[in-house]
Amino acid sequence: MTSSLSPVNRLRPRRSCLAVPGSNPRFLEKAQGLAADQVFLDLEDACAPLAKPEARHTIVKFLNEGDWTGKTRVVRVNDWTTHWTYRDVVTVVEGAGQNLDCIMLPKVQDAQQIVALDLLLTQIEKTMGFEVGKIGIEAQIENAQGLINVNAIAQASQRVETIIFGPADFMASINMKSLVVGEQPPGYPADAYHHILMSILMAARANNLQAIDGPYLQIRNQEGYQAVARRAAALGFDGKWVLHPDQVAAANEIFSPSQEDYDHAELILDAYDYYTSEAGGKKGSAMLGDEMIDEASRKMALVISGKGRAAGMRRTSTFEIPEA
Repeated sequence: MTSSLSPVNRLRPRRSCLAVPGSNPRFLEKAQGLAADQVFLDLEDACAPLAKPEARHTIVKFLNEGDWTGKTRVVRVNDWTTHWTYRDVVTVVEGAGQNLDCIMLPKVQDAQQIVALDLLLTQIEKTMGFEVGKIGIEAQIENAQGLINVNAIAQASQRVETIIFGPADFMASINMKSLVVGEQPPGYPADAYHHILMSILMAARANNLQAIDGPYLQIRNQEGYQAVARRAAALGFDGKWVLHPDQVAAANEIFSPSQEDYDHAELILDAYDYYTSEAGGKKGSAMLGDEMIDEASRKMALVISGKGRAAGMRRTSTFEIPEA
């Protein structure tokens, strides 16, 4: 594992991850005003080959001059099997590294591809006088080889922040019989994506990373998008890509806890802190209303409260110390 020198908060909010073509100034301008947690400026699939060189400079301009307040700023470069990758990274990071949070690497197949990106980022940061290790890496799993190696990929660098499922290329790589990205293939009675999603989720959680579901290409099918997003959220994913402004609100809502769950989680944390203290009797378990809480309850509550706080939620109830 390569080492980053700087302690960085790698668990940024990513409920909604908005894809924006790096070659389209109008879309880049509009994206700044949308309520997405993350925006990634794309040099890969959303950018035609002839447009890629100029798009690098367009992205640098918008990163340096745009107002991305409250958003995680990411650039998706081309994958290592192309001849564009190194120039994508060098141009973008040298030009706007101080206004960039992460590089997204698509079609990651093995750990060495992450190591190579880490080394290149480190060299650029040192050369430019940037803080070494500040720029994170998002690894996109898009084929069978990448999924088989997902655990090693997650451990390849301390820069890695997220593991992302790329459904379209993945479906093609395994010859799945469906042309609707994210939907179930006809003839299979169960969830064809369950193993894939759980493998990504386990690799992410085992290494304290975030797990992000990829795009749903039927952008006018809100019901379909919400159904797929709820599946990922139910498993424990942290967020999902959005390809259209109309999907942003749905992603933010689906990957946030309900107000009731958030309030309940905060009450559990307060109650557990009290009951395990000297004043509360130094108890390992206690009752919160009709519910018994213990250390396992605290850990579960931390997950919900963390998501709620990251989403900017405010609690509507307070813990009251019981009368003696």
